[in-house]
Amino acid sequence: MQSFDLPRRLAAEALGTGLLVATVVGSGIMAESLTKDVALALLGNTLPTGAILVVLITILGPISGAHFNPAVTLVFALKRELRARDALFYIAAQVAGGIAGTMIAHAMFALPLWEASVKIRTGDAQWLAEGVATFGLVVTILAGVRFERASVPWLVGLYITAAYWFTSSTSFANPAVAIARSMTNTFSGIRPADLPGFVAAEFCGALAALMLMSWLLRTEGEVVARRNLKRPPNSFVGHDYAA
Repeated sequence: MQSFDLPRRLAAEALGTGLLVATVVGSGIMAESLTKDVALALLGNTLPTGAILVVLITILGPISGAHFNPAVTLVFALKRELRARDALFYIAAQVAGGIAGTMIAHAMFALPLWEASVKIRTGDAQWLAEGVATFGLVVTILAGVRFERASVPWLVGLYITAAYWFTSSTSFANPAVAIARSMTNTFSGIRPADLPGFVAAEFCGALAALMLMSWLLRTEGEVVARRNLKRPPNSFVGHDYAA
């Protein structure tokens, strides 16, 4: 696998998150302008989001890993597959890219570049939904990387497409995207005051998924090796060597 230096990886993370947010916000604006049917507008927001994820993960994944998501970056940092310092830079790039994506979407539709959302998204049910959405996303990524790495772009795109519809929050599942969406008073917006609950739920969901998958994806051989490492030197298990 080719290796890219940190500046190029950060550029890929910012670019990917920016294009993802531009798609989410832009398709929401377009859908809302074309129909007053909320269900149809949500469908018009869902399909482009799932599609762009397939594209972005395919073309940028080889450069940066295509996280585009601070919760995903945290998971890979905790797995020690990404240095802590690099993870902080990744998260900064993702947030900056997401904000730029909102501004670009607004510019394309001749709206003010920044406009705080007034759309209320709060409460126990929506926080739970965000936790579930992010949990499922991280499960999909970790299992996909383990068993079917080449299919990860499609797995993630299809998961988010589904999660738009089975979660009451419409599956933000991404703190950087949530922050960026607080800056648009359009179909996909979220009040800045509602951000803390969403972001906390997203990180909790990601951590819960990491804990489950760290156990679930451990093979029998890995379990035995782990037990052997914990065994004290010269210990004998399962045998009686007494005279």
